[in-house]
Amino acid sequence: MIVFRYLSREVLTTLSAVSAVLLVIIMSGRFIKYLAQAAQGVLDPGVLFLIMGFRLPGFLQLILPLGLFLGFLLAYGRLYLDSEMTVLSATGMSQQRLFLYSLAPATVVALLVAWLSMGLAPQGVSQVAKIFNEQDALTEFDTLVPGRFQSMRNGSRVTYTQELSEDRTELGGIFISDKRLSRDGDKDRGITVLVAESGRQEVQADGSRYLILENGYRYDGNPGQADYRVVQYDTYGVLLPKPSVAADISEREAIPTSQLFGSEEPRLQSELQWRLSIPLLVFIVTLMAVPLSRVNPRQGRFLKLLPAILLYMTYLGLLVAARSALDKGRIPPAVGLWGVHLLFLLIGLGLLYWEPLRLKLVSRRESARG
Repeated sequence: MIVFRYLSREVLTTLSAVSAVLLVIIMSGRFIKYLAQAAQGVLDPGVLFLIMGFRLPGFLQLILPLGLFLGFLLAYGRLYLDSEMTVLSATGMSQQRLFLYSLAPATVVALLVAWLSMGLAPQGVSQVAKIFNEQDALTEFDTLVPGRFQSMRNGSRVTYTQELSEDRTELGGIFISDKRLSRDGDKDRGITVLVAESGRQEVQADGSRYLILENGYRYDGNPGQADYRVVQYDTYGVLLPKPSVAADISEREAIPTSQLFGSEEPRLQSELQWRLSIPLLVFIVTLMAVPLSRVNPRQGRFLKLLPAILLYMTYLGLLVAARSALDKGRIPPAVGLWGVHLLFLLIGLGLLYWEPLRLKLVSRRESARG
């Protein structure tokens, strides 16, 4: 039990450190993407952390298996480098027993990943979809921030307001720059600039919203050319467009796992197999990580790290490819993602038993020569 607790502690400590680093990297990239949408006025800045919180289970379900795989490689690699594993081998610690000891932390991670992939992650995606739907219903007026130039309509419109009332009904010091495009949207026909002392929002009977500008000017023309037109107005209405939020999530990811069972649709079957595959992935990568962590102290602990990561990425890439093929009906559901798991299960068994078999063959040859 002392050896078991020691090995488990080393693996779980390394797993926590690696997973934390990977989580920060992945979430930072995704947060920057949402932050850019908020800076453009497409997304309300107040929902950024809420979105990231709901997406956290989806990130963790993919990070934890990789973190566990690297945890085994780094933790056991250090034990081999410090000759601790040599001492354990001398007391009867075989590769098979080491794998059995490794199943304990792997089971904990697999149960956690199963809970995330089949429970929390779909619920989080569903909540994120609701937030995006609510944001999609907002208008440019609802996302304005006083004192900031905001880009809308993929950069074709820039809006600025110097003042904005607390109830977001009155504006002051307004500037709007809008590109005038041809009907097909390919040809640039110049720029329209609107400036006004004040403005307010007005909702029509059909639900469309207008920004009513008061006491201002409209400038039409092309930058660098003198043939522009100036119009002074007392009241001017501007249609407020609805922001288009890039949700990057699919509808099936939000479906509860219980509703996926028994479905005959290929897309839903592939989604179910994907959610079941992630916990299964944990045990198979554990089977591969134990023999791959075996290193020669003279070679260093990082010698097998790159080939092991490439093997893991190949495993994950084949799962993604099989999922895509199952979506399109190119492979039968009976094969689906299970064929990929079977392939790497055989690879893991081969790695686990190859070294003991090789040593046994070498021993027999030396005995025969003697």
